Amino acid sequence: MLDALTAVLRGTRLVYRPGLRRYVFAPIAINLVVYALLLRYVLAHFGGWLDGWMAMVPAWLDWLSWLIWPLFLISLVVIVFFTFTLVTHLIAAPFYGFLAAKVEVLATGREPLDDRGLARTAVDALGRELVKLAYILPRMALLFLISWIPAINLAAPLLWALFSAWVMAITYLDYPMDNNKVSFAEMRRRLGQRRWPTLTYGGWVTLITWIPLANLFLLPGAVAGAVLMWDAHYRGLTMPRQA
Repeated sequence: MLDALTAVLRGTRLVYRPGLRRYVFAPIAINLVVYALLLRYVLAHFGGWLDGWMAMVPAWLDWLSWLIWPLFLISLVVIVFFTFTLVTHLIAAPFYGFLAAKVEVLATGREPLDDRGLARTAVDALGRELVKLAYILPRMALLFLISWIPAINLAAPLLWALFSAWVMAITYLDYPMDNNKVSFAEMRRRLGQRRWPTLTYGGWVTLITWIPLANLFLLPGAVAGAVLMWDAHYRGLTMPRQA
C-alpha cells in the first residue's frame, strides 16, 4: 500500500514534467509576491503581538512566565503559519484543482468525474476553499482559546500539531476528491476512515509548509501526492447506504 512520504516524493517528480509545469509556476509566481508582503508585515509586528500577549498574563502567574512565554511564542508562530497557508491556498486553489486533474490522468489513466468546464471549475474551487475556511477557522479559534487556559494549555503544542496535520490533509486531499464529485462532508468521512494515512500525509505536508520559500516549489508535489493517495486509499471507499 502506498505510504504518505512515497506519495509526496513521487508527486513532486510528476509535477515538474513537461505539460504540467504551467499549473505549477503560475501560482508560485503569485504566491511569491503575497509571501513577501505578508512576511514584511509579520516581521514588523511580531514582537509587538508577543509583548501584548505577555502583558495580559495575570500577576499571580508571573512565576510561570518561563513556561508561558514559549507557549505563547509557539501558538503565535502557528497562527501566523495558518494565516500564511490559508491565504496562499486561497490564491492557488484554481491552479491546484487543474493540476490534480492532469496528474490523475497521467498517473492513474482515469479521467476525473468532473465535467464542469474550465471557468466553472475555477469559480467552484474558490467556493470550496471558503467551505474549508468555514470548517477550519472555528476550530482554530477554539485551539487558540485552549492555549490561554492554565494547565490545559500545556497540551496546546501537541493539539496544534495534530490539527495542522488534519487541516493539511483536508486541504490537499480535497483537490482530487472535489474533481471526482466527492462532497466536503463525504471527504471528511473518508479521511476519518483512513486516519493513519490521512494524518501521516498531513504531517509530511505540514513539515513541507514550514520550509520557507522552498515550500512554494514543493507544495505542488503535495497536490500530486494527494492524487496518488486518493487513488490508493480513498477512491474505493463508498458512501454509507441511507436507511
